Amino acid sequence: MYVCMCHAVTEAQVKQKIDEGASTPRQIAQGCKAGTDCGSCVRRIQALLGEHGARPCPTARLAERLGLADPAAAAPAVTAPRAA
Repeated sequence: MYVCMCHAVTEAQVKQKIDEGASTPRQIAQGCKAGTDCGSCVRRIQALLGEHGARPCPTARLAERLGLADPAAAAPAVTAPRAA
């Protein structure tokens, strides 16, 4: 399946770049040009990076370290008002 139609880059090619050590969309782009033209494939490239063992972004690592990785954990508790 094609990930980048502009440069005819397949999902297998993106996965290969990830296996070779690419961990960001920019590194994928340097390796095969995917994401360097119209940009419509960048979200799919990000998803593939997440699915295939790439390191999470620094913000995600910080959120995990602070215990905020789970959105439910970051939300304040909501309680019902007490009846008078």
